[in-house]
Amino acid sequence: MGSAGHEGNAAVAAALRPTDPALLHYRSGAFYCVRAAQAAADPPPTSTVEPNSAAGSDSSAAPTSAVGSGSSAAPTSAVGPASAVGPASSAVPTSAAMPTSAAGSASNVEPASAAGPASAAGLASTAVPAPSAESRSSAGPSTEGEPAADPAAEVPARSTPLGGFEAYAEAARDVLRGMVASSQEPIAGGRHKVFGRADLAIVPTTSTIASHLPRAVGMGLAVERLRRMESAGRRTGAGAQVGGAGNAPWPKDAIVVCSFGDASVNHASATAAFNTAGWYDHAGLRIPVLFVCEDNGLGISVRSPKGWVEATLRSKPGIRYFSADGADPVGTYAAAAEAAAWVRRHRRPAVLHLHTVRLMGHAGADAESAYRSPAELADDVARDPVAATARLLVEAGVATGEELLARYDETGWQIRRLAEDVLGEPKLASAAEVVSALAPRRPVRVARAVADAAARASGPGAGARAEAFGGKPPELTGPLTLAQSINAALADGMLDHPQMAVFGEDVAAKGGVYGVTKGLRDRFGAARVFDTLLDETSVLGLGLGAGLAGMLPVPEIQYLAYLHNAEDQLRGEAATMQFFSQGAFRNPMVVRVAGLAYQEGFGGHFHNDNSVSVLRDVPGLVIAVPARPDDAAPMLRTCLASAAVDGSVCVFLEPIALYHTRDLYADGDGEWLAGYPEPGSWVTGHVPIGRARVYQVGTADDLTIITFGNGVRMSLRAAAVLAEEGVGTRVVDLRWLAPLPVADIIRESSATGRVLVVDETRRSGGVGEGVIAALVDAGYVGAARRVAGVDSFVPLGPAARQVLVSVEAITEGARTLLAR
Repeated sequence: MGSAGHEGNAAVAAALRPTDPALLHYRSGAFYCVRAAQAAADPPPTSTVEPNSAAGSDSSAAPTSAVGSGSSAAPTSAVGPASAVGPASSAVPTSAAMPTSAAGSASNVEPASAAGPASAAGLASTAVPAPSAESRSSAGPSTEGEPAADPAAEVPARSTPLGGFEAYAEAARDVLRGMVASSQEPIAGGRHKVFGRADLAIVPTTSTIASHLPRAVGMGLAVERLRRMESAGRRTGAGAQVGGAGNAPWPKDAIVVCSFGDASVNHASATAAFNTAGWYDHAGLRIPVLFVCEDNGLGISVRSPKGWVEATLRSKPGIRYFSADGADPVGTYAAAAEAAAWVRRHRRPAVLHLHTVRLMGHAGADAESAYRSPAELADDVARDPVAATARLLVEAGVATGEELLARYDETGWQIRRLAEDVLGEPKLASAAEVVSALAPRRPVRVARAVADAAARASGPGAGARAEAFGGKPPELTGPLTLAQSINAALADGMLDHPQMAVFGEDVAAKGGVYGVTKGLRDRFGAARVFDTLLDETSVLGLGLGAGLAGMLPVPEIQYLAYLHNAEDQLRGEAATMQFFSQGAFRNPMVVRVAGLAYQEGFGGHFHNDNSVSVLRDVPGLVIAVPARPDDAAPMLRTCLASAAVDGSVCVFLEPIALYHTRDLYADGDGEWLAGYPEPGSWVTGHVPIGRARVYQVGTADDLTIITFGNGVRMSLRAAAVLAEEGVGTRVVDLRWLAPLPVADIIRESSATGRVLVVDETRRSGGVGEGVIAALVDAGYVGAARRVAGVDSFVPLGPAARQVLVSVEAITEGARTLLAR
């Protein structure tokens, strides 16, 4: 997808600082090139921090550099630039200061993008005119009583001109490498065609239909929260830097810029992002985000109704509206400078509506003549921003038309030469190369992080811990339920990870629907434990942005059924970030989800959802399902440490029906309760990702039951019945649904030669299919059988028992298997 017709976004880049994090629309090639030239002209200091370097080293380490050989600089941290390119001087470079072409053109006007000879970033004008009445924001949401922002006073300053042709050439090389899937492409390494580079603070966006907008809002919220923290360089309790940077990855006064197309304003994710930004603004919280809508009037072949995009953007509460004509580089620069200055000063969201044209079709073989008239196409050609810039330069007396044409031809020849160069570059040649950056797993470092946390909790942090727990730490309160154990582990996590935040619907004031987060806000304050609006897409988007900005977010999704309308934030955004940036960017996150079935008192599938296949299908995602209180705390500690050390995205799926369960075999036996481990035993009780737990009932020689979640309690009860019949059983609690504990599955299955898989999800797409497949792949030759939920939604009331696994079904399944 080419950027032709959208080159006016070069002026937007020129109006921003090169350290303002940017999530770019796929037609923002000119923006990318200008920012690359900005960085080349005023590069940041070299940092010694490499991605994922904060936690030591082992054989499974992630890539230490995400930048290929053609990039101008290596990424400075795992979440973005750790050092700021300071604001440049206040003057736009004049023609006398501009470098000449490396190709020897007689013109003294430097091309601002690879696609054409000039753009607003390289304008030779000596002054930026005041924004016209049309470009001002007077028609947008009012902000009465606020000081007016003077765009000239806050335009990004620059003491040196933009970089020469070499900087633009390298930027063009970056883009061309993506086009040919070169493994030397600087951000995705041949995995994706995307604008992104860590040293440019350009975060790759893996989808183009607005899915990155919620993340941008989360980044804005995190930037502002971190700006207000007394010490932006506090390290996590794991001894690893969350996100890979000891300091906030961007300057304290940075703003987030997020660009998208006009058709995207109709997408639910965009609506969620705009609504969340406006909601927080209305509540008095600051979100310094500049949305940039690049409006060419088309979504492939579908026209945006005339006036619809403007009406939509103007109507967003709490979001200031600015507009500009993308074919007028001077006007675009002025409007973008005004908008950026307003957001930077007030720390509030705004949108810049940039009117553009689309030249040469949507993508590939798209034939515009099939749905656009010749007159319409001619009108767009007449508004070509490259030609408009050339006319401006001629009228200003900076260059002649002949000189610009010569420059244009010379630039085209240089780009063709670059294209020929990158065609022969190496490609990813093995599955191992492809997945190397997907989700690094460094269990030694994670275990070390847990050990360090234990040492702090029992040593220098013991006083703060005692105070946080009111003088009575959880290990002294007696046996706990699953919910109480999770609550205590969250508190310990908050104590050990200063950048950790817990948020979601009802988690703060109410303490969660089931009381799992009760008391956390009182202990740690509303800045770290807070309620969000009721929208799962926005909740996850906040987490994505916060993790990228250096926080350790722990968002809660109130019910598993509510996750499904927002699951692309996990699949398309969270899990792909390291994969498409070679570890240069990470979004560490632990998503707590209340789910699974068997909940009494609540009916229907919205509160008893047993669908986890959509999560197990996401590459690199960690899925933890604690069944018992004594597993919940160490598993949560592992997830937090893995997120901090490796940038992992973890889903902590909590079985609702077991939250307050106390008994196992008989009423009042208290066998499902467990004591909370004191810090001194955290190391011996550490639960690595992908390791199961085995219970032995009787001789444990006759049958292996493999299960998880609610199935653990039911299987132990069934095993007790079988023991009375002389059958010895091994009950294997998977604990981790992704990655599955395959080695434990094979070992425990081979020990008896009879395997009963108890899967409380569904027969089709359930967890049991993965377990059986693992056995088959390993060459298991014993007997195997499944007991699983029916392929049905969970109905209301007693009817649920007809489609869910029961103790009786497990017992009968075991007897059938033993009779073979």
